[in-house]
Amino acid sequence: MKRRTFLMSIAGAAIAGAVRPALAWADTAIRPPVTPKHPLRIEQLGRVRIDDYAWLKPANWKAVWRDPSLVDPAIVAYLDEENRYCDAVLAPTLPLQAELKAEMAARTAPGIAPPPQIDGSFAYSVRFAPGAQQPRYWRRPAGGGPETLLLDGQARAAGHTFFHLANPTPSADATLFAWAEDVTGAEKFTIYIKDLASGAITEGPHDGFGDFVITPDSRWLFWTWRDASSRPARIYRRPVRGGEDVLVYEETDPAFLIHLTLSGSGRFVFIRAWNDVTSEVRLVDTQAADAAPLLVEPRRTGHLYSLEHWGERFAVLTNGDGAEDFKLTLAPAATPQRAFWRDWTPEQRGRTIIDMRAFAGHFVRIDRVEGNPTLVVARLDGQWAAPLTFDEPAYTLALEPSDYASDTLRFTFESPRTPKRWIDCDMASGKCVVVAAQPAPSADAPDGYVVRRVYATAADGTRVPITLLHRKDLPRARPAPLMLTGYGSYGISYETGFSIPNLSLADRGWIWAVAHVRGGSEKGRGWFEQARKLGKTLSFTDFTACAEHLIATGETDKGRIVVHGYSAGGLLAGAAENMRPTSGPP
Repeated sequence: MKRRTFLMSIAGAAIAGAVRPALAWADTAIRPPVTPKHPLRIEQLGRVRIDDYAWLKPANWKAVWRDPSLVDPAIVAYLDEENRYCDAVLAPTLPLQAELKAEMAARTAPGIAPPPQIDGSFAYSVRFAPGAQQPRYWRRPAGGGPETLLLDGQARAAGHTFFHLANPTPSADATLFAWAEDVTGAEKFTIYIKDLASGAITEGPHDGFGDFVITPDSRWLFWTWRDASSRPARIYRRPVRGGEDVLVYEETDPAFLIHLTLSGSGRFVFIRAWNDVTSEVRLVDTQAADAAPLLVEPRRTGHLYSLEHWGERFAVLTNGDGAEDFKLTLAPAATPQRAFWRDWTPEQRGRTIIDMRAFAGHFVRIDRVEGNPTLVVARLDGQWAAPLTFDEPAYTLALEPSDYASDTLRFTFESPRTPKRWIDCDMASGKCVVVAAQPAPSADAPDGYVVRRVYATAADGTRVPITLLHRKDLPRARPAPLMLTGYGSYGISYETGFSIPNLSLADRGWIWAVAHVRGGSEKGRGWFEQARKLGKTLSFTDFTACAEHLIATGETDKGRIVVHGYSAGGLLAGAAENMRPTSGPP
């Protein structure tokens, strides 16, 4: 990728699209550092290639992961040069950066917290103290009464240069509160358990993945261990208040990861081994937590499935029998193996079932259609109600933690122009009520902005969705500067949620756009499968097709598009820049 050209383009686009007094273009006389070449001969799959820059990946990368001070000084020196070059190129944008930072800070309301979550006889809350970077967790009796502080994340973070708190969890009997901490950035967590009667905190296992389960009787802790490569590889069980670890399950195939969850009913621990195309599940009955886990269905390449416990049965989400976009089956709780699965909800091609949640009296599934999630509720007899609909062209929603015995489903809703809302849905009637909402960041939000869904046509005739956000009063007489982003990997759909930075961009005359390219799952499992392995280039060509469509329809123009991607989206942006390079500032 032409990093230098790309960097100069970003600086130029930021200045050109800022709608402010003219600023000097980044000094083209600034000389970028020359990357030293240390040729390394690599032979793989019968082919030989020379990598001049392999030296930039530390040979001791696992040790560096845990202690950054161990990195090769030559690598540090080169990265420092690159950072100085970046600072010099972006120097003309510093006033705009400061303006944007101040504006976004002013638009971010302090102390916004989700509404209390009822779990059994208590209501649990999470809030940030003024100026705090870490949350506090509280509870009070559900019927009213004084609050009790369960955990002060800011106090736990004191003295650490890095702090990540994960999986805050009350026990089912409300006697314990547990969480996991990473204080190095190496993503290896230590689990802590607090006795809520005495206030005593027990330091639990180290080298954890961060997920864990406490059995409903508060006797046992199940937790996931990470190996030297930081892969979740083993499940252990130990007494909650300390004791010896017992190995419950070990995943020996490095192509698989494992994940640990507790059923909504609290009856079963699920141990799921999985990769992008294959999975298998083991069960531990929490009423016999020291028994060996039961394998539901052995792994078979291409078969993905997961379970949820629902009364005297299991609901099984599976792509078996050619159900590419998944179907739901039911099996007796006593015999969950595949031979006993009976079809319940058939596959609907292009309408992918992506999540499910069981309640004592209802069952909820989420379908994804054209990138947007849809909620559907079933009664105990298995009959589905009409899907809940939402009046936005693009949006996202997520299920919140809920009491298994409740008839109320809580979920969040947001769109590129609508801040997050917490919504309670009476599953019996389908009536929904907004119980809390993040405040609008400006007087004209959300009504002053427009969200649209348009489609580009790829070279093979496939229609690729594009989500657009811009101001309602955006002048249409001239093409606008446009930021085009995407992801397109691992079957992960790009969630089009709310973003204060995106509104600040739109306020300066920009269009924010998402190319929902193949490689994600916006249009079903096939959307992912088409762009795997040798088909991966479809992600990149879809992205460039989206850019060309936005130019052809007058949304923007050549030289006025900035591409953006993070994680695997960086691969997407880099490939697009190499396939269709720019030649400088707009």
